[in-house]
Amino acid sequence: MIEFQNVTKSYPLSSGRQYILRDFSFQFPEGKNLGILGKNGSGKSTMLRLIAGSEYPDNGDILREGKLSWPLGFSGGFSPNLTGEENLRFICRIYDANIPYVSEYVKDFAELGDFFYEPIRNYSNGMKSRLAFGLSMAIDFEVILVDEILGVGDSSFRKKCTEHFKKKSEESSIIMVSHEMNTIRNFCESILLFDKGGITVFDDVEEAITAYGNL
Repeated sequence: MIEFQNVTKSYPLSSGRQYILRDFSFQFPEGKNLGILGKNGSGKSTMLRLIAGSEYPDNGDILREGKLSWPLGFSGGFSPNLTGEENLRFICRIYDANIPYVSEYVKDFAELGDFFYEPIRNYSNGMKSRLAFGLSMAIDFEVILVDEILGVGDSSFRKKCTEHFKKKSEESSIIMVSHEMNTIRNFCESILLFDKGGITVFDDVEEAITAYGNL
C-alpha cells in the first residue's frame, strides 16, 4: 500500500518556488501497474523519488507498506569504496534477501566478470547500471519502481533486461515513468498525468496517451 496524504513538494528557483505537488492526496491502486506521464520537468521523477523515500515532501505524509524497490537502474546508492560484491551483500542485508542466490543471479546477469570484486569507483556508469539492474531483478519486491530505464548496454543486453523485467512484472506491481508509449501500453493499466501543475488520474491508458499527446 502506498498513499499520499496532502503532500506538497517544491524546489526553490531564482524566480520563486516551483511546485511539483500541492496538497496532493492519492492512494495508489494495489495489484495494478501504474504509469506516470508528463512533459520534461513536470515532476515525474520527483514523484518516483518521493514514493521510494529518497526525497521528502515539504508537507504531508507518504504511507508505505510492503517491499518497494529503488528506481530501476539507479546506482547512486552504491558505496564507491566497496566492491560490487560487498555492495550486493550490504543491500541484501537491508532487504533480507538470500545472499548466495542474489550473488549468483547478479554475477550471471550483469556480466561484470572479475570487476564484480573490484571497488565501485573503478566501474563505468554502464557497469554500475548493470549491477543495479541485476540487483533489482534478483530481489523480490512487491512494487518495482521504474524511471525511464528498462535496459542498459548493447542491444543483446537490453533484450535480456526486457525479458527479465517482463518475468518480474508478472510477480510484482509496477510504477513506471516512461516517454515510450509502447512500453506504457505493454505494462500499465492506469495513468497519472502531470498537466500544467495538476495531476489527472486515468483508468483508460489510451485516453491518457491521447491527453499526453495534446499537452
